[in-house]
Amino acid sequence: MSDNTNPLPQDDPGDLEAAVIDVLRSCYDPEIPVNIYDLGLIYEVRIDAGDQAYIRMTLTSPMCPVAESLPVEIETKIRDIAGISDVTVEVVWDPPWTPEMMSEDARLELNMF
Repeated sequence: MSDNTNPLPQDDPGDLEAAVIDVLRSCYDPEIPVNIYDLGLIYEVRIDAGDQAYIRMTLTSPMCPVAESLPVEIETKIRDIAGISDVTVEVVWDPPWTPEMMSEDARLELNMF
């Protein structure tokens, strides 16, 4: 288990959820210069009783070269958030990811108007 070294104080599940989203915004698909949260790969972020984080996500395709490593990276980084007791990262393929799932900022970054 992690040593929870992230110094951010977490007073309620909303604070933990915001901290998780901040961590997700620090993770990138190496082929696309936009973080995975704004890219629309994150379908759900939930903090359950006991401060357990649940992330439901997808990838741009099942053949994505980081299909095995990215979920592990996400889990490891979220475990380092002070107050998180456990993490589950579930990769799903339904609904399939499409470029329309990107945030407006991501579309601007990639010149996809």
